[in-house]
Amino acid sequence: MKENIEALTNRKYAADTIEAFLSGLPVLRDKLYREAEVFAHNDPAANSVEEVIIAYPGFFALAVHRIAHEFYKMGTPVIPRLFSEHAHSKVGIDINPGAQIGNSFYIDHGTGIVIGETTIIGNNVKIYQGVTLGALFVAKGMSNQKRHPTIEDNVVIYAGATILGGKTVIGHDSVIGGNAWLTKSVVPYSQVMQNVSITIRSTLSENDPIDFYI
Repeated sequence: MKENIEALTNRKYAADTIEAFLSGLPVLRDKLYREAEVFAHNDPAANSVEEVIIAYPGFFALAVHRIAHEFYKMGTPVIPRLFSEHAHSKVGIDINPGAQIGNSFYIDHGTGIVIGETTIIGNNVKIYQGVTLGALFVAKGMSNQKRHPTIEDNVVIYAGATILGGKTVIGHDSVIGGNAWLTKSVVPYSQVMQNVSITIRSTLSENDPIDFYI
């Protein structure tokens, strides 16, 4: 008897979840089309919105995340993670389904991006390849805590930047330069750049080789 009740409860839950998801599809579709327009507007190499939809890895990862996030909010187990890991395996962009991402989010190139579960991203944010929005450290006991950063509106984060910590807030209209490492908040309108040291090799002759190890 108990097993029959559990089976009926599970079937009802599944049916209700599917109905709720399908009812929200028109709104989700319109939102994704507007976001494809954002990609087309921001990338001079994009020839059309249709090209963005069928060929851009950043848009693919974002579209899959939007779907996964809807199931995540409904408390659906496993399925959201299956969606996100499928996108991860296809395009190399790892967005946890729990991450909250605002409107007009733009990913350029995208390879190697990691966005953690409790990340909050505002509107009109742009990020480039290799960006990590992660936790300062990992412990199972932190499962229900804010572990990942908050990125406010109109922020640009360039390639290779790492921003860590649940208390870290990147203020709106800030620019985070490539390869920057941040574990503390920055105020709005900040510009964060990594210091680069340049040394001129004045004794180098034209015939001396420069060896690179890649």
